[in-house]
Amino acid sequence: MMAACIAAENGAAVVLLEKNAIIGKKLLITGKGRCNITNDCTRDEFIKNTPGNGRFMHSAFSMFDNRALMDFFESRGLKLKVERGGRVFPDNDEALSVVQVFKVALETAAVEVVTNCEVRKITKMAENITVESSRGQYLANAVVIATGGMSYPLTGSTGAGWKFASELGLTVIEPRASLVPLESADNWLREVQGLSLRNVKATLIYNEKVIAEEFGELLFTHFGLSGPTILTLSRELVGKTITPGAVRLEINLKPALTMEILDARLMRDFAKNSRKMLKNGFAELLPLSLINPFLSLLSVSANKQLAQLTKAERQQILDLLQKFPVNINGVRPIAEAIVTAGGVSVKELNPKTMECKTIANVYFAGETIDVDAYTGGFNLQIAFSSGYAAGMAAGKCEK
Repeated sequence: MMAACIAAENGAAVVLLEKNAIIGKKLLITGKGRCNITNDCTRDEFIKNTPGNGRFMHSAFSMFDNRALMDFFESRGLKLKVERGGRVFPDNDEALSVVQVFKVALETAAVEVVTNCEVRKITKMAENITVESSRGQYLANAVVIATGGMSYPLTGSTGAGWKFASELGLTVIEPRASLVPLESADNWLREVQGLSLRNVKATLIYNEKVIAEEFGELLFTHFGLSGPTILTLSRELVGKTITPGAVRLEINLKPALTMEILDARLMRDFAKNSRKMLKNGFAELLPLSLINPFLSLLSVSANKQLAQLTKAERQQILDLLQKFPVNINGVRPIAEAIVTAGGVSVKELNPKTMECKTIANVYFAGETIDVDAYTGGFNLQIAFSSGYAAGMAAGKCEK
């Protein structure tokens, strides 16, 4: 949509072929329906938060960065707001408003939008490019391929762009899940599914080595773990062999407290409720649904009186509060990934225009390219910036 708008604003006659019945279908579900369009951070921070070929985006970001994107929406009447972590959302929390801006922009720029149109093949001819679709054949001076990755296939993302790229002779880096929930077979998970923990520290351990840490929010699900911290950490498992016992996540449930301060709090709480049994001593310390799973991981009887706890038993509780383990046995399918890594090799694209180096007037944008970032608005900015660069260049193409 961005590429089409910019190409048309540069004087090109543009046709947007949309596989779905409506435009922006996938955009509607981003950010839990609120659409985290970008992040209010510096350009260097954008690159830092784009571990998958972030440097490739330097030129595109210099042409159209987060400030330019925010101005794009606000100048068209969409008020924005910045939340924790620099995440930028529509002020009304409605992704539909973002799609509406594009709908109006496309109409204003006289872009012909053809919905329910599935592209089946793209062929580079001597003088033009042939696009074969379910709605007939189109001839074009330039083509921008922005079909997304393979996550959420019900929204139309089925990896078609990579098929077109391969047929055109381009190198496609094997697609894989990037930001994706983690699976666990721990039996106690069913007791806490739906529980969200905020302001916790999650540490990912692979073969007894710490490979990544994140602070923030996580969610317990029926299959394992999800939420912002989990999605970010999941990228570290891409390409790694996950065997039984090889991976676990340790959650620091009280990261703001040192061991000494946490111990002092425990002693204070336990002294105040000295006659209570251990199973009744965590009401002020843990979410209700997490208490039984927590107790099950202790080698202390849940029926033991708090006053009878030894120093060693209290230390065991302290250790568990700071290193609550969840065994990880895999990642969810690529179809459930928020973002997919892999795609058209950046070595075969011009970073200033997103044009194929070996095929004139064929451009790629968004998740079709082998660029991926962490959660927080970074991936949508990549889509918008690459779309802008491609649209700007494609809009100036001549036969």
